[in-house]
Amino acid sequence: MAGTNQRIDAGRLWNSLMSMAEIGATPKGGVRRLTLTPEDQAGRERLAGWCRDLGLTLRVDAIGNMFARREGRDPSRPPVLMGSHLDSQPSGGKFDGALGVLAGLEVMRSLNELNIATEAPIELVNWTDEEGSRFGHSLMGSGVWSGVFTPDKAYALRDVDGITVGEALDSIGFRGEHPATPFEADAYFELHIEQGPILEREARQIGVVTGAQAQVWYDAVITGQDSHAGTTPPSTRRDALLAAARVIELVDATMRKRGEDGRGTVGFLQVHPNSRNVVPGEVRFSVEFRHPTVEQVEAIAGSFPGEAGKAAAANGCQLPLTELYRIPAQPFDASCVALVRAAAARLGYASRDIISGAGHDAVYVARHVPTAMIFTPCKDGLSHNEEESILPEEAAAGCQVLFEAVLARANRER
Repeated sequence: MAGTNQRIDAGRLWNSLMSMAEIGATPKGGVRRLTLTPEDQAGRERLAGWCRDLGLTLRVDAIGNMFARREGRDPSRPPVLMGSHLDSQPSGGKFDGALGVLAGLEVMRSLNELNIATEAPIELVNWTDEEGSRFGHSLMGSGVWSGVFTPDKAYALRDVDGITVGEALDSIGFRGEHPATPFEADAYFELHIEQGPILEREARQIGVVTGAQAQVWYDAVITGQDSHAGTTPPSTRRDALLAAARVIELVDATMRKRGEDGRGTVGFLQVHPNSRNVVPGEVRFSVEFRHPTVEQVEAIAGSFPGEAGKAAAANGCQLPLTELYRIPAQPFDASCVALVRAAAARLGYASRDIISGAGHDAVYVARHVPTAMIFTPCKDGLSHNEEESILPEEAAAGCQVLFEAVLARANRER
């Protein structure tokens, strides 16, 4: 492998990943570390301890985002940020999010070990609730920090047990005193597993992420009439689950109309009263669409609500559809992307440019800070799954590129 002789410690990085994976470990080898739960608290505290051992200055903002700072020669310079998230899906994998945080930690450890002083400060970030699996709103910490929505809106969100974000933050002791608002930063780099099959299929070690695709998310509530399963004839049924099935078919058809670039998913569904011998009277579910071009997402947003309403009405039901948010396609900063591309080439890694199909904290951060992402392959492209898997050498390659890019940015001439 060509390039620098300044190496991160691949074994130490892997040990950190395995150590964090012990927190919320599941029988199938994944993790359940839902945001703002005791498991998330334990992961945060382990990270905080590691940061303090390195002499980093730790601060927490009002939405629970964690920032660990390594000072530069010129403390007045805006910091270079790097990071991701530690929260997981209910049956998530070891590496989604955690790789970016712990690779950032390894960059800090390596800088200390190699006695490297950077011109600009460097800060490691753990963003709160990237996944959105508990409170139903992904990219929450980075969204509040970026001003996409207010802290009060976030604090009021509730989980299925009625617990608010504000209550959960207080319960784990991570409602920080610092304001959750953008501050001046020089750049942001985020390492993440691809969560797709392209890099593995093409035998590429590094994905140079040039941007993220557009998205629109909805909450759907179909209201019919719950009634006795044995006595209600077809002519009088208002079956909310049947109507939901028709709408879900529409989601799939809308996706497939866009070919291989189309994405449409219903990933959450609740049936009420959820009894074997009752015709369902209400169904709540999520709908999301994604596409690399904002034009296609705008077209879907213009047509889908009306079509879905008609499908529900044809089955005697009503469908209030609430748009949660619409995210435009987000290009990343050309100069930061170039640093990632150059680092991969200098180190001799096979790489390719790639668009992120998933939403990441980087998408919101990029609205305020020059941003780039680095992808590493994952086995079979599988993620949001307990069987999510990467190789130690893949983690190390991504971390080494992160090290190179962050160091180059932190030492650039102003």
